[in-house]
Amino acid sequence: MPTISMFYGIVIYLYFFDDERHKLPHIHARYQGGDASFSIIDGTVIAGSIPQGKIKLVQAWIEIHREALMADWELAVNGEEPYKIEPLK
Repeated sequence: MPTISMFYGIVIYLYFFDDERHKLPHIHARYQGGDASFSIIDGTVIAGSIPQGKIKLVQAWIEIHREALMADWELAVNGEEPYKIEPLK
């Protein structure tokens, strides 16, 4: 479960070999005990929950870094270490 970014108390991570459960490229975001999965393609929440304000921050971050996230997704599903991605500032 590599952490790829952290901002505003949100931890963004990917699981290795995680392409079976949701069947689409996604990231996980953890905030104060809550956990949500977000589609990399369009930023929608596909499972779990975190506060709405934090959802909007994660969605903005996905929009900015979609290309890098897709590259990291490919690495992670093949068991390779993904790269760190700049936090939202």
